Amino acid sequence: MTAFDVSERRIWDGRAESYARTFALLCARTVPALLDAAAVGSGTRLLDVGCGSGSVTVAAVGRGAVVRAVDAEPGMVAVTRKAAPGVDVRNGSLPQLPYPDGEFDAVVANFVLNHVGRPLDALVELRRITRPGGRVAVTIWQVPGGSGQRLVGRAAEAAGLVRPDWLATVDEEHNFPRTAPGLAALLTAAGLGDVRSEPLSWDHRTDAEDWWAGPAAGVAAIGQLVNSRGPEGVAAAKREYDVLCEEFASEHGELTLPHLALLAQGKV
Repeated sequence: MTAFDVSERRIWDGRAESYARTFALLCARTVPALLDAAAVGSGTRLLDVGCGSGSVTVAAVGRGAVVRAVDAEPGMVAVTRKAAPGVDVRNGSLPQLPYPDGEFDAVVANFVLNHVGRPLDALVELRRITRPGGRVAVTIWQVPGGSGQRLVGRAAEAAGLVRPDWLATVDEEHNFPRTAPGLAALLTAAGLGDVRSEPLSWDHRTDAEDWWAGPAAGVAAIGQLVNSRGPEGVAAAKREYDVLCEEFASEHGELTLPHLALLAQGKV
């Protein structure tokens, strides 16, 4: 594993339930488009890679697909098993998954490439386990992102919080532009054909306290930043956050947070 993979395991260890209550609601927004891109329907043999809280798995089961799921974090495996009883959900991490060549008609990964240290190798693995003629579809966060994506980070910066030294980034030689052309080029480099990549944008509507709950619980890299100076730092960031929320609040107090993501698909 790369240093980034090691830090990702540390970030997500034991945070499955907190993720399911917070950021999972945001990530679920792209699920219908992701499944459409992979042509998932009745009888499709589908693998949900990085299944998280199970939103993709549950939606695919609802379409009549024959679904299996895998995640690197045991807690996520447990949450998905609870959300989708009867589905084969395993523990496994990219770029080596516990499935034979050509096992699936379609493989999808919803915001998973953001969390692997060797994205190209991960896509090569997704291609390996997809049958000839099958489809691979993925989503990632666009960089730069929407203003709503930057809200908590701005609050942490205003509070003087600094990214922890152990919180690694993807090595330069393994990184790629988090743009529609950059993601398309990565799928092409992985050996996929008929590649298409497109931006997705939406406003995530949520309560301010609910949105803060994820970072405060240490969920994702932003949660590690918010908690980098202990309770005092969390409280300082929360004060800044409360002020910045006014930019996104409706007259009823609900936040409207613009987000930008990318969806790409390709054929084996």
